Amino acid sequence: MPAKDELARRRYEKLVERLESLMRGALKPEYKGYYGQLILSADDLAEMGELKDVRRAAREAGRRLGWKTTTHLVGGRLFVLDEREVPERIERLAGDAAAAAMDRFWEESRRPRLT
Repeated sequence: MPAKDELARRRYEKLVERLESLMRGALKPEYKGYYGQLILSADDLAEMGELKDVRRAAREAGRRLGWKTTTHLVGGRLFVLDEREVPERIERLAGDAAAAAMDRFWEESRRPRLT
C-alpha cells in the first residue's frame, strides 16, 4: 500500500508543478504578479484527473506563487483566480490597459468593413 501512496503523492506533486507553471505563464509582467488567473477547459480537467484534486493542486500552486487562490467551476470550465488586494498603482495600470483595449475595439468596430 505505501507504494500506491508514493505514486499518488508524486502524481499530485507533478499536477501542482504543471498548474504552477501554467499560472505563472498567464501572468502579465507589468502587473508584478497580481491579477493572476487561469481558465481550464473541460478537456484540460478531464486530462488532469479528479476535479477535487485539480482544485486542491491549484490552491497549492497559488500558495507557491503568493496568491490568495479561489476556484470556480462555471459551465465545465475551472477558473483559478488570485483574489489578493491589488496595490493602487497596479490597479491603475490595469484599468488604463483595459480602457485602451476598449478604445481599440470601438475604433475598429466603427471602421467600414471591406467585403
